[in-house]
Amino acid sequence: MKAIFVKLAYPYGVDAITLLALRMGFSLPFFLWVGLAEQRYGARLSRGDWGRLFVLGCLGYYGASILDFWGLEYISAGLERLILFTYPTLTILIGVLFQGKPFSKREGLALILCYCGIGLAFVHDLGLGEARNVWIGGALVFGSSISYALYLSGSASMIGRIGAMRFAALATLMSSAVTLLHFVGTHPLSAFVQPMPVYGWGLAMAIFSTVVPVFAQSAAIRCLGAGRSSMFTMVGPLLTIGFGWWLLNEQISLEQMIGAALVVLGILIVSRK
Repeated sequence: MKAIFVKLAYPYGVDAITLLALRMGFSLPFFLWVGLAEQRYGARLSRGDWGRLFVLGCLGYYGASILDFWGLEYISAGLERLILFTYPTLTILIGVLFQGKPFSKREGLALILCYCGIGLAFVHDLGLGEARNVWIGGALVFGSSISYALYLSGSASMIGRIGAMRFAALATLMSSAVTLLHFVGTHPLSAFVQPMPVYGWGLAMAIFSTVVPVFAQSAAIRCLGAGRSSMFTMVGPLLTIGFGWWLLNEQISLEQMIGAALVVLGILIVSRK
């Protein structure tokens, strides 16, 4: 629903960084509470740990989010979700190129399916509006996917050392701090004065697209394991396309549905052990 909330807020005149600042500001108390609780009982962190948390926080809910929000100014929510959903394949490529991990035929097939699916979704969106906007928005969201893949690739060792909940809370706190610094450095504080619906969509993003997913995902991984948990995310692009059609009047075409099916199939293949 994140892309839907962003699209519903933009008609009120709010820009990307203000909306992101509202999202992270509303979610900040939840992560501060969990972070302080986990920090009290966890091992002491070194300066290097804090530095890595800062870098990962910049890549995760700040870098990935701001690129995603900018991209949504240009493209549909359905196409955004399909492009953003490529982060598992990008995480694999990062592992192969920079971490010495092997590359299997199954992973190659998954890459082909995912990017063929995105190509079909692009064809759909190019037929609806200005091609330049589709390319700009697509590039920004793909940059968001790369940023999130880098965050995931760098987080594995930290999660193993300090725990998933503690890492998620501290990394998100870093993201919140950088987001708010970006806002303060580029906007007057009066920019926080927005129409009431903008606050509502910002709060909805904080709860349903930030706090709940972070902690629910950690709980799911504990119960089901990372592999089985990832299977349930397969419905994400299809749900976003459906909600975009229902709430935003975005058109659905055969090319888009085939493209979504190919992306989901590719991620399903690469997620199976």
